[in-house]
Amino acid sequence: MNNQKSSYNRFLLLVAGLGGLLYGVDVGIIGGALPYLEATSGLDAGQLSIIVAAVLLGSVISTLFAGALADWIGRKPLMVLSGLTFVVSIPIIALSHGYSPLFFGRLLQGISGGFIGVVVPLYLAECLAATNRGKGTGVFQWLLTLGIVAAALIGIYYSYRVAEVTRFADAATVFAFKDQAWRRIFWVSLPPGILFVIGSFLVAESPRWLFRHGKKEAAHAALLRSRSVEQAAIELREMEETLTAEKHKVSTGEQVKDSLLSRKYVIPFVLACVILFCNTATGINSIIAYNTNILLESGLSDVAAHWGYVLFTLVNFSMTIGGLMLVDRKGRKFLLMVGSAGIIVSLIGTGILFRRTERLNLDCRDAVQAMVGPEQTVTLRFDPAEANRLLTTRGGAINPNRASLTIVYSYGDFTAASNVVRSDDNAAPPVRITREGSVPANKLEAFFKNPFANLDAARTAPLKIEKALVSPVPDTRNGWIVAISLYTFMAFFALGPGVCVWLALSELMPTRIRSNGMSIALVINQVVSTTLAAIFLPIVSKYGYSTIFFLFAGFTVIYFLTAAFFLPETKGKTLEEIEEYFERGPAASSVS
Repeated sequence: MNNQKSSYNRFLLLVAGLGGLLYGVDVGIIGGALPYLEATSGLDAGQLSIIVAAVLLGSVISTLFAGALADWIGRKPLMVLSGLTFVVSIPIIALSHGYSPLFFGRLLQGISGGFIGVVVPLYLAECLAATNRGKGTGVFQWLLTLGIVAAALIGIYYSYRVAEVTRFADAATVFAFKDQAWRRIFWVSLPPGILFVIGSFLVAESPRWLFRHGKKEAAHAALLRSRSVEQAAIELREMEETLTAEKHKVSTGEQVKDSLLSRKYVIPFVLACVILFCNTATGINSIIAYNTNILLESGLSDVAAHWGYVLFTLVNFSMTIGGLMLVDRKGRKFLLMVGSAGIIVSLIGTGILFRRTERLNLDCRDAVQAMVGPEQTVTLRFDPAEANRLLTTRGGAINPNRASLTIVYSYGDFTAASNVVRSDDNAAPPVRITREGSVPANKLEAFFKNPFANLDAARTAPLKIEKALVSPVPDTRNGWIVAISLYTFMAFFALGPGVCVWLALSELMPTRIRSNGMSIALVINQVVSTTLAAIFLPIVSKYGYSTIFFLFAGFTVIYFLTAAFFLPETKGKTLEEIEEYFERGPAASSVS
């Protein structure tokens, strides 16, 4: 019997871990696919940013309702729904042609991820015994990082395939293979989603949810699947005592409405929101999503950049194990302080490395403006000859055989940026700037792109080249130094914030508001993540990578100060002791 219960607990952790795996795939899959999507889709930098950010936007939408939905239909049905949503999203993306279906498929992926991010930790907290709760959260985070590693390995496999085809095929064949590569990368991520759906059907519903909905016998049966008869009886009695106490307060008029604005809930709720805000504002999601592109710009070749991304995800995976080993020994506060301090140093270092190259940039906008045709379009193949021609107009010491080009342009009030192209990439498609690829097709899209813009005027406005930055492509040594700096960033993130953020959600939120509180806090988190992903490429195109890394470092300073001066240490404390700390203050509580 005990073996059966142990097997069920392991199965429950496996299913929850598959949820983490899907969450990681949601975040990481675009990293390997993006270079080929960028090369073959015909989308500009703004549209690609929206495609990357669509997952995060979907997470915002679903996270907003996930808590209420989990309370209404139950934890188990919502897990099934989140898995099905992921499964449906894959063929929509992989079979898409054009911006709209890509956006819709990625949006569904994000909706799935938002549901998973709320319901799986919530389900674990309510189903696992107190002795296993930390392990359950750890397995979710650990397999989340494994999902990112898996996505990177898929990307590196196809980078080798593309390199092989590039050596022997013509440009048209290389283009066709790259188009198939990003589609196959998404197809390979389908099986984990199917397994998660099957597993979610086989686990029991949360006993706490069942009891709260008047299904006492079903709650007892759910407890017996993972606990001994004595343990199940004790926990069921505690549920009954809690419910009886709440009913007593209602009958005697002592009950205060449990809203997020109640005094004893405000401080932990705000603290959880700040931690989640800063956790995302370190730039973690954007750095994962654009990692291959960052390494390409730092000087690595296509294959080396994909290998660099694989190593990046392996650092995340391995250091997460270290964080899990330390979190109950050193504590959450300690790890968050150490992690955020290391992140600040590594981000500033990465920014300085890019700044050394970006200060050599030359703006050749006049030469590109002269290429604008009567239809207000530009088509430019950036090979060594074209790089040399542009550089001749400005002088400078940039090698035309190893240069990159980014064009920032506008039609009226709508500004966009071209994809970054390198002169040493023979398979790169020409830069094409057209009104159709830059000006929104309707007023709704225009509102989200620029709510203050005049759409009608932009439809007839001339093409204006704002910047045409020709940059030196650094050598491979510089690329690996940047990679090491990013590995340091990832190591400190995984050691501290990566492990502690899910625990912060489950431990800081009082029991009675946990589901809705988690939804609202995660919405704030996803709004920040969506915004950063959407502005990443435009900021990089206009101001350089150094600016975005310095911005991330500034947010992380806030993270460090919050952890150092406002976050209590919750190591070894019960949820009730933590709640008492925020209700009565440090002097009346044992939490320090």
